Amino acid sequence: MSLWLLAIGLGLLWHGLQITWVGGLPRALRPGPHPQAERGSARAFMIFWLDQYSWIGVLLSGLGLLFLLLEVLR
Repeated sequence: MSLWLLAIGLGLLWHGLQITWVGGLPRALRPGPHPQAERGSARAFMIFWLDQYSWIGVLLSGLGLLFLLLEVLR
């Protein structure tokens, strides 16, 4: 067992889940109507960056699971 892969996988998963907990799922993965805002407004800027933040959480969680799966199957 590689302690490095295990530590990195758990760290990525932990941080990704924390981000997803705070930011929620990205709009593309949420059911129902999505918030709308006037183009170029402060609200549109906030929605865009919260969506990007949510995608970062999903990506980190996925990478963490991938690293852990690679370690377990190795």
